[in-house]
Amino acid sequence: MSSTSTEPIRFDTKIAVLLREDLEPWQRLNVTAFLVSGLGTAAPEVIGEPYEDADGVPYLPMFRQPVMVFEGTKETLTTAHARVLSRSLPCALFTSDLFTTGNDRDNRAAVRAVGTAELDLVGIAVYGPKNAVDKVMKGARMHP
Repeated sequence: MSSTSTEPIRFDTKIAVLLREDLEPWQRLNVTAFLVSGLGTAAPEVIGEPYEDADGVPYLPMFRQPVMVFEGTKETLTTAHARVLSRSLPCALFTSDLFTTGNDRDNRAAVRAVGTAELDLVGIAVYGPKNAVDKVMKGARMHP
């Protein structure tokens, strides 16, 4: 599609974040930022072109499509996580243990120390075909 086209760009994929509903506002923002940072590394096609203002100052590229943010209960997150795994979709996760660590090495160790079924999930991010991501998010509601 030409960059001069006025037709809306449609995507057959979706980026979605699911947050546990009992998080504090600062936690919601922090978790969302951490979660989406992983998607561009696993699925580089989600990253658009770099930006440039009218004076020629360059800016970093961002996602090429919107990020939908949902919320749900702990059980909703557990179910969504199981759906992600059963569909083999790219997924980033954030557990409650990561609020107590202070660096990437300790974050990875905290996740590695807990079995899949026992993860205390507070957020997940997922990318994939729109219909598959919609099925993963079933039961969650849009974040207010």
